[in-house]
Amino acid sequence: MNEQTAVNNYYQKVLGNVLPETVNTKAQYEFDTYVERLRSIGVNVVVVNDTEESDTPDSIFPNNWISFHENGTVGLYPMFAENRRLERREDILDILEQQGFVIEDIIDYTSAEEDNVFLEGTGSVLLDRKNRRAYCALSPRADEDLFIEFCEDFEYTPIVFTAYQTVSGKREAIYHTNVMMCLGETFAVICIDSIDDKKERKNVTAHLKESSKEIIAISEEQVNHFAGNMLQVKGKDNTLYLVMSQAAYNILTADQIARLEKHTEILASSLDTIEACGGGSARCMMAEVFLPKS
Repeated sequence: MNEQTAVNNYYQKVLGNVLPETVNTKAQYEFDTYVERLRSIGVNVVVVNDTEESDTPDSIFPNNWISFHENGTVGLYPMFAENRRLERREDILDILEQQGFVIEDIIDYTSAEEDNVFLEGTGSVLLDRKNRRAYCALSPRADEDLFIEFCEDFEYTPIVFTAYQTVSGKREAIYHTNVMMCLGETFAVICIDSIDDKKERKNVTAHLKESSKEIIAISEEQVNHFAGNMLQVKGKDNTLYLVMSQAAYNILTADQIARLEKHTEILASSLDTIEACGGGSARCMMAEVFLPKS
């Protein structure tokens, strides 16, 4: 558990009297099983080991500090927690280039940290790459002005709103957009009730419908079980899979599953320890690589 992120990530839990070594062993087992399951359906997974010298408990969630784009551009992002800034590593770019990916340019927003301004990658920004629309739920980890700058640089239409969750009877901003929302090619899973402002809710809904996406609404209770933290990936024979944790799958209704299966195959894997200690789930663990191949 990262105490620096727990201040506004309300999904993290302290696991009672469980020894850190036990937690780490369980988390590594969940990670390795998850990777095996992805590879079994033909997904190309690049795994990078953490370094032992850095205090980086959240390095398992790489999508927050880096994003990869079709034109060969890499985005680097300012992080709210100081120990998460240690996750940024140039050698990861070298590893990708060794695997044949082409990096043409790097757009670096990390200097915003000096002004306490943050935008945590594809955790904060949900990209509809086909329709060039970007969705962002504002929070202490997602600054509106920096989001607009990102959209100008990468040529996306910005859709801004605030999503809330109830914590101890108060409405608090959800820390990352990808906790309450997932974009597939032809559908969107979203907790529309978390957007308290009616105009913002109407605007988000309108953009999703204009993009020809079926809206599959989830509840705040389902968000608490990471049912919004999913990612659609491409497996063998270009088959599309929606990847989620077992907890997320278990909280979905039969109707929601049936509606999803009209659009995509589903792959679920147990991530209980990672979700409890890290406050993130399946989508957070993948920084999807859209870079061109040499």
